[in-house]
Amino acid sequence: MSINLNAHAFAGNPIISKTPKLHDPLSPSSAFQSLKTQLLQTPENSSPLFKVLPFRKGRPLASSSITGDDDVPSWHLGWISLPDCKGFLGKCGVELSEDSLVYLGSKAEEDVVYWAVDVSEEGGLVPELGSKRFCFVELRTLMVATDWDDSSAMGELAIAGHARALLEWHSLSRFCGHCGEKTVPKEAGRRKQCSSELCKKRIYPRVDPVVIMLVIDRENDRALLSRQSRFVPRMWSCLAGFIEPGESLEEAVRRETYEETGIEVGEVVYHSSQPWPVGPSSIPCQLMVGFFAYAESLEINVDKEELEDAQWHSREDVRKALAVAEYKKAQRTTAAKVVQMCKGVEKGQSLSTDFNVESGELAPMFFPGPFAIAHHLISTWAYQDVPSDGVEADSKQPSSSTSNLQHSYSPKD
Repeated sequence: MSINLNAHAFAGNPIISKTPKLHDPLSPSSAFQSLKTQLLQTPENSSPLFKVLPFRKGRPLASSSITGDDDVPSWHLGWISLPDCKGFLGKCGVELSEDSLVYLGSKAEEDVVYWAVDVSEEGGLVPELGSKRFCFVELRTLMVATDWDDSSAMGELAIAGHARALLEWHSLSRFCGHCGEKTVPKEAGRRKQCSSELCKKRIYPRVDPVVIMLVIDRENDRALLSRQSRFVPRMWSCLAGFIEPGESLEEAVRRETYEETGIEVGEVVYHSSQPWPVGPSSIPCQLMVGFFAYAESLEINVDKEELEDAQWHSREDVRKALAVAEYKKAQRTTAAKVVQMCKGVEKGQSLSTDFNVESGELAPMFFPGPFAIAHHLISTWAYQDVPSDGVEADSKQPSSSTSNLQHSYSPKD
């Protein structure tokens, strides 16, 4: 079965596709003025409607449900109204201020503006929200639990990723890197500025670009896959690394490949890109830029400080590994766990279980799931010579084509 994705996981955010003009009631500046008014008083039938997504320690608030005749579990972001958010925090002795809220975007057709707020310091909120079947869930867990066939769920995941990246950046940029004074939010939290009258340096959200590449041996029909020591057993993926200042994307691909494996790369071909807001909090949002890289040398010399191993794998072996992987089963299993977490039955989970995607006899290797650009680089190469109407893989195999945007994992997160 082919997965035709309109966008990667964390891309395709439905509330930031178009930023309203300055004087539009839904624009950041206009919405911020309305926000200040609504915080001072709670007018009936206020317009626009404000919805708030709380985060705790990088985890968005979520709820869950089981729908359909097949009892399919699904999750949803835990949006709460501005008055409810103000009330919940008030019960914890905290006054909600306009500067604690970060503008996320809007939906003009629904007259709604969306905000995020970090409530990491308010421990009393957990039982209060838990009693209403809400819980704070790791974004990586929600990523694995997202049904990639559900455009609405993919949109919610993108919103959550955008919100987490902004809030983590706010947490990291509390002080000016130029003079050391405190920073203050501006433009409804979309940027910050130094509070010193002598400095007033403007600070914008941070994005860290990363190249991720599938290195290909054309002559022998093989691809170079690698393992990091933190990977679960038998998991292999693409090479990846951060771009250095003054370096082009293509140069970064060649340098990282040579540094980590000793392989010389010639031609570099762009594939797609993916936001990746689930790395460490010190790197709020990476931008994974995917490439196919064609090897000019074949002898592998692994840098053991970077990788545990790197090996050439034939197209046939890669196809076999893709064919036995049950990514849909892994997704539904994780979604069911989110349901249990929101019921208060299960407090957490091991990500290693999320990646246990084989059934029956264990395959010698497997790859990141369809939420990751690495998966799509690998599967695009593996099935590039299979007609779109004649995919020979098992129906559990989510292949994709270069005409579709695809999904990635972080280099060293």
